[in-house]
Amino acid sequence: MPSQPRRRLLLRATSLLGIAAIAGCADGADLPPLPPDATHSYRLGTGDDIRVIVFDQKQLSADYRIGDSGTIDLPLLGPVTAAGHTTSGVAHAITAGLIRRGFLRDPKVAVEVKSYRPFSILGEVNKPGQYPFQPGMTVLTAVSIAGGFTYRAIESRFGVIRVSHGVSREYRASPTTLIAPGDVVKVMERHF
Repeated sequence: MPSQPRRRLLLRATSLLGIAAIAGCADGADLPPLPPDATHSYRLGTGDDIRVIVFDQKQLSADYRIGDSGTIDLPLLGPVTAAGHTTSGVAHAITAGLIRRGFLRDPKVAVEVKSYRPFSILGEVNKPGQYPFQPGMTVLTAVSIAGGFTYRAIESRFGVIRVSHGVSREYRASPTTLIAPGDVVKVMERHF
């Protein structure tokens, strides 16, 4: 049986390890790493603003916001699914719909992103909230836009919540990790 001072030391060490383990879980250390974007082509989502251009058909060309249902409502065609598709996929669907309904024989359709859905940032930043997304943004860029770190922030490890195929998952990220439209960046708090 260990002596009284040794027993106190073991108890203190065990307590500190327990606190460190709890803090490790709270700071995102146990999260899986954010997987690289395997698609290489941007997939549209709810809240994106797009521009549909039907060449030589001004009355069919307009700007649209992808609604909660994941669709845009086009004159003559009605709802067209956009969420989850690339801009070229949506252009192809519009082209096929115009031909199928007999409105145009050989329509030329282009779809471009006018503005991306925003990202959100919360936790230990000076101005948490929702901000406009721009391609090429990293976690550190997002922190900068949100006014920088607070004095309690962990500046090397972050959480990113991303919705993929209708499922929300949280991942671990570094300052140089690229974020996507609709992501929620979590800046963790130091406990020591």
